[in-house]
Amino acid sequence: MGSYTGIVNRYMFYSEENGYSVIRMEDNNTVVGNLPKFSPGEKIEFAGEWVEHPRFGRQFKCESFDVSYPTTVAGIKKYLGSGLIKGIGKSTAEKIIKKFGEASLDILEQDVERLLEVEGIGRKKLEVIKKGWEEQQGVKNVMLFLQSHGISTTYSIKIYKTYGNEAPKVIKENPYRLITDIWGIGFKTADEIGKKLGFTEHDPARIKAGIIYALSEISRKGHVYSPEVDLIDYCSRLLNFDLAYGDPVLNNLEDEGVITKSGENVFLAELYHAERGIEESIYLLAKPPRELTSADDKSLGLVKNIFSEEQFEAIKLSIQSNILIITGGPGTGKTTTLKGIIDIFKASDKKILLAAPTGRASKRMTEVNGMQAKTIHRLLEYNPLDGSFGYNKFNKLEADLIIIDEVSMIDTYLMYHLITAIKDETTVVLVGDIDQLPSVGPGNVLRDLINSDIIPTVRLTKIFRQAEESDIIINAHKINRGENPALSNRKNTDFVFIDEHDNAIIPEKILHLTKQEMPKRLGFDPVEDVQILSPIYKGEVGVNNINKLFQEQINPSPIIYKQAERIFKANDKVMQLRNNYNKGVFNGDIGFVINIDDETKQLNIAFNGKPVQYGLDELDEITLAYAVTVHKSQGSEYPVVIMPLTTSHYVMLQRNLLYTAITRASKLLILIGNKRAIEMAVSNNKVQNRFTGLFK
Repeated sequence: MGSYTGIVNRYMFYSEENGYSVIRMEDNNTVVGNLPKFSPGEKIEFAGEWVEHPRFGRQFKCESFDVSYPTTVAGIKKYLGSGLIKGIGKSTAEKIIKKFGEASLDILEQDVERLLEVEGIGRKKLEVIKKGWEEQQGVKNVMLFLQSHGISTTYSIKIYKTYGNEAPKVIKENPYRLITDIWGIGFKTADEIGKKLGFTEHDPARIKAGIIYALSEISRKGHVYSPEVDLIDYCSRLLNFDLAYGDPVLNNLEDEGVITKSGENVFLAELYHAERGIEESIYLLAKPPRELTSADDKSLGLVKNIFSEEQFEAIKLSIQSNILIITGGPGTGKTTTLKGIIDIFKASDKKILLAAPTGRASKRMTEVNGMQAKTIHRLLEYNPLDGSFGYNKFNKLEADLIIIDEVSMIDTYLMYHLITAIKDETTVVLVGDIDQLPSVGPGNVLRDLINSDIIPTVRLTKIFRQAEESDIIINAHKINRGENPALSNRKNTDFVFIDEHDNAIIPEKILHLTKQEMPKRLGFDPVEDVQILSPIYKGEVGVNNINKLFQEQINPSPIIYKQAERIFKANDKVMQLRNNYNKGVFNGDIGFVINIDDETKQLNIAFNGKPVQYGLDELDEITLAYAVTVHKSQGSEYPVVIMPLTTSHYVMLQRNLLYTAITRASKLLILIGNKRAIEMAVSNNKVQNRFTGLFK
């Protein structure tokens, strides 16, 4: 093995996925290999060999490396001005160099307080620089360790932020901790590290991690538990050996309270206890209906002729019962019914709380009911620092009436925290559409609650006259009944079908509709008002391809961050991909990129007008959102929805997916694709069976 030492000039290619790099050095040599992101000006000693690439010529193929700091003023200036260290941008770097010259890096390393002598650096900025410098040194040490064990450099900063300088020690002791501690690292990556560190195939730490990972993956697919036979099979394939029934590790996990066995089924313990907690709270709320008083009769008499029979029954039950479910499709008067309930309780001077699972849903709830609604997390005063809820089973919400909308989106975990924080004497009204897609998280809570027959349930079916004028609503109900929607494209319809069989043409047609037709003919903003929904991520009519096209063609703003294929522009429409309680941003939230801070190296994104900062290592939590999947659109409503639907989506062509998609549009729905795909979706009423134990 040979060696080569050079100074980094620029990256010709860098993969976020595995760190594969093509680096042009200052002497014009090229270095390739799986490497961390060096900064221009850094002096690197590479170990490896020179190879002759058939297309690109002579390259140094790196196997390992060692870093030394630049020593010349030019090298130091390039290094400090590269943006590697938070708090130091190009202008600050120039001022530091002007003051300290070749001693600049020594000052940072040994006497950082002297930076206060530099113009423009005060105490506050000094603290940012100190932290940035310390972090950079720690990251490099961690990356050197990780490099030797084959882990992707994508996660090095996250690992450092989680474990600090203890990272190598923690990983050596148990690399499988990475699965639960670092978002994005799965069993395969942790297992590769484990093998290199000497963990055997049958090591209890490996088996334990495999079982927990398997149950976690099963819950990500919506299940609350796994039949033990399926879990054993899953783990045997994952671990690459036959896991025996009654394996000591399984029993140990149960003894430790990590998993719970119930009959032939295995739960993550927290999910098992969440379901039992929901059941206990529901039983306490589901008291026999009380007799109506003369005052109740009087109040109901005033509204009896205003509402339909179904709506009136729901309003009456809200007075008689402590818990009630109202379900129904679009145009059936759910909102009007809620207003009737709210007015009855307001007239008696009762305290009312409104909430929904997402920021968008709670905002819409506020707009239509004229009362402030909160997200469930905000209602329960979630504390991101320790993961606790201010309101819980020991400190319950003070309210006479609590109305929760979009309950189909609520998973088992969130329902547990919500329902256990409600007093037994409070009236709870749960509102949702049972025919929509179930929650992204584990469980099928709304369906299970309705099927339990424990909670009084009113299903609104009557479509009101105003709604009858909407083809979106008429077709939604047709689809729900298993009938094909009317695709006549009558004049002034709000439900448009465009017949197109060529997948390659569809994205360009969607672009033309959004960029030209929407603003010019219909007055809709192509970004704010229009949402593209696709059943899938990949392929010509998938979310990824459409997002790339739209970013290029819809957003004229300059690129402010680029790393391999990950590109962000100012004003880009983006979506959060996971719940981040520290930031107060949740899975599915839509935001807009503002700018990137050159000094702190953070991307600023506005969610509902509130700026939120993302470090460059956190950008895997964000994706472009000109197009999103139907699943990610749950609980949201958009003025215009455009949806490509072709037979290439056959795996995802389900009735509840199509129904959910078209009911996201409030003013205009455009389907573009072929009739056969629509027919396939309508005829496929197979609702994915989720393993849940609620009231079973």
